[in-house]
Amino acid sequence: MMTPQDVLALCRERGVKAVDLRFMDFPGLWQHFTIPVSKLEMEVFEDGLGFDGSSIRGWQAINESDMLLVPQAETAIIDPFVQLPTLSMICNIQDPITREDYSRDPRNVARKAVNYLKSTGVADTCYIGPEAEFFIFDDIRFDQTPNCGFFFIDSAEGEWNRGTDEGPNLGYKLRHKEGYFPVPPADQLMDIRNEMMQTMIDCGMDVEAQHHEVATAGQSEIDLRFNDLLTMADNMCMYKYIVKNVARRHGKTVTFMPKPLFSDNGSGMHTHISFWKGDHPLFAGNGYAGLSDEAIYAIGGILAHAPALLAFACPTTNSYKRLVPGFEAPVNLAYSQRNRSAACRIPMYSPSPKAKRIEFRCPDPSSNPYLAFSALMMAALDGIQNKIHPGDPLDKDIYDLEPEELAKVPTTPGSLGEALDALAKDHEFLLRGDVFTQDVINTWIWYKKKNEVQALALRPHPYEFCLYYDI
Repeated sequence: MMTPQDVLALCRERGVKAVDLRFMDFPGLWQHFTIPVSKLEMEVFEDGLGFDGSSIRGWQAINESDMLLVPQAETAIIDPFVQLPTLSMICNIQDPITREDYSRDPRNVARKAVNYLKSTGVADTCYIGPEAEFFIFDDIRFDQTPNCGFFFIDSAEGEWNRGTDEGPNLGYKLRHKEGYFPVPPADQLMDIRNEMMQTMIDCGMDVEAQHHEVATAGQSEIDLRFNDLLTMADNMCMYKYIVKNVARRHGKTVTFMPKPLFSDNGSGMHTHISFWKGDHPLFAGNGYAGLSDEAIYAIGGILAHAPALLAFACPTTNSYKRLVPGFEAPVNLAYSQRNRSAACRIPMYSPSPKAKRIEFRCPDPSSNPYLAFSALMMAALDGIQNKIHPGDPLDKDIYDLEPEELAKVPTTPGSLGEALDALAKDHEFLLRGDVFTQDVINTWIWYKKKNEVQALALRPHPYEFCLYYDI
């Protein structure tokens, strides 16, 4: 693990001229400011640097705005995109008067989640493995004014461009829902994804695979090997930074919106979770799908708390245009070793006990990784602590179920508002160990309802004109 002394030595060895200090705001966007390398002294790693916390979404009031950024040496990397040689570090946030870690700092929530897990004696480590999907577009335009609202997406791969005069049009447009694994030239983004993958590797991340995803118009996925919860949340911040900036370098744009395209697959972030104690994988056993009792109870906790959990794991109004019953989205709050429309799936690719894990398929990549991963861990842990049994698995084809049987299968919330209401009613499991404070829960619900749920409810939708203009 890199120390402050190592960071200063790296700056000298690599001719670093600037140091970029980064942190995650409350909703989930990376923020930063930069100092000359001469200002990075040993004291900075202890004393931190001041900034205005009132200008960060969901944070301090203006009369208590002063806050501290405290760089974390173990997160240091050489930035792969900035022209001036620059070293970047992720920071923790502290109150400058009390020097307490800030409760609304998402990274602090994740740090507390890790410490709480250890304190329970249930497990030492929570491993997280996300599978984030995203779209690489060639053009995006959108606006919303009092008299206008629209979005326009374009992609050289898009099925809608089969008849476009591209001077010349070379064909190879991916049909809707046929983007999974075709080789180039149908897959036109191979080189870009390879560059994204190699940049991640150069930044110290362990990449398992990259590939085109199901949807037309550049849907992609790059998978990271599982890691401990805090490290993986840090990595997902760098993951998004790398993906967006490599795309920009090629004159393209990336979105992690869950559902940017009508009539094709949305982007999820299937998240694998497992608990370990020392070298022992706690989820491996002799039960259903090779699971232990702890794993079954963890599934029970995830499913029991799923409506509230989705307020963090599917935290946008757009998330619920992906989670629609009757399609491929995992809306059924059930578990299975084979059914990909179930919320929890048990991967069966390997018989090794070390590979035994739970895949929670509901989350999407619009989520704040620190909060989403922490909430998932707390739900699984609550299931183990209270021995919440999830009932029987659902190994049937859900689309063939009789209506009476289907009605017995609970489903995910139908909107962000419903998920936030569920969180308001069910969050005691998140408060244990002071991981999520009541203030964090209340602020999240207030922020999301005011700035997203209500904001969308007030605005006419373009398709409403198609439906109702001639009434």
